[in-house]
Amino acid sequence: MKALFLAGGLGTRLRPLTEHLPKPMALVGNRPWLEHLLLHYRDQGVNEIVVAVKHYRELIESHLGDGSKYGVRIDYAIEKELLGTAGAIKNAEHLLGDRFIVVNADIIHQVDLSSAMKFHEGHGGAITICLTEVEDPSHYGVVEQTHTGQITRFIEKPKKEEAPSNRINAGIYIMERRALDYVPTGKPVSIEKETFPLLIENGSGIYGHPINGYWMDMGTKERYRQLHWDLLDRRFPVKIDGKEMEDKGIWIGDNVRVGQGVLFIPPVMIGDDVTIGDRAIIGPYAVVGKGSRIGEQVRLSNSILWDRCKIRAGAQLNECIFGSGMQVGPHILHEAVCNRILEVQRR
Repeated sequence: MKALFLAGGLGTRLRPLTEHLPKPMALVGNRPWLEHLLLHYRDQGVNEIVVAVKHYRELIESHLGDGSKYGVRIDYAIEKELLGTAGAIKNAEHLLGDRFIVVNADIIHQVDLSSAMKFHEGHGGAITICLTEVEDPSHYGVVEQTHTGQITRFIEKPKKEEAPSNRINAGIYIMERRALDYVPTGKPVSIEKETFPLLIENGSGIYGHPINGYWMDMGTKERYRQLHWDLLDRRFPVKIDGKEMEDKGIWIGDNVRVGQGVLFIPPVMIGDDVTIGDRAIIGPYAVVGKGSRIGEQVRLSNSILWDRCKIRAGAQLNECIFGSGMQVGPHILHEAVCNRILEVQRR
């Protein structure tokens, strides 16, 4: 079976981190999320993948290539203009089979799809929407279902006490090709607001199936931080690159140079080719990207650095997220989210 990854969106809520980057290429544990996603589906038996691309598509294509280095085949469906969720699927129709999986590529998840696949095969409808349960459904579109799992309607952002359930659309769909007969070609179409209601109305059969496992929409900076804390705490069990030290919760990559008197306070993840200066204190909850340089006596906690960052001696960073190539210091920064050079010349 093929999977279609929808990776053409702008990711405006994660700016400035995604100012010049497709949102699914944001780093998660020092690796682009889209790569994690590909490996997750490959490990579940999906070896043919179509990626719907638009903004900065060359970054995705150059990184993933034809998929051969991952043991899969990748094709690309290019949107000349933003077509919405259903429009993007329709645009990729010629690359898909009679039954396929659709994944919103900016949704973080690690789930077992086998039960959803079995459920889909049994009900005979056009689409199965994978559902996840949330504590407060008032920020999402909530589904109302029959006892057989058939979805009768969607309620957008209901009051918590008025929600018919706490099940929401997880952004993962199992679809029959015939569902695309109701999507016009070359026009922007929302699958949530237009296609799903239409298919419910005409009796095509839209069903929902709850999935277990980790799920998070990383659409805000707060959630992006929490995602990494979950990763470090192993609540999100995606693979962590590097070797875990005898002191549990400290992962160190290859060719890392650690100065004298450096203190790691777990959990901490250090990427490959990182240099850490004398008497620096790293952690708790710190992710340092590949090729970064951390100066002497730097204090880094509750922060995420992407690749090739340079933090000068004496800087203190807490609750910060820095994009690739950032240069900072000596500053005391709290809750800074930056993707441009902040360099202050010493006098």
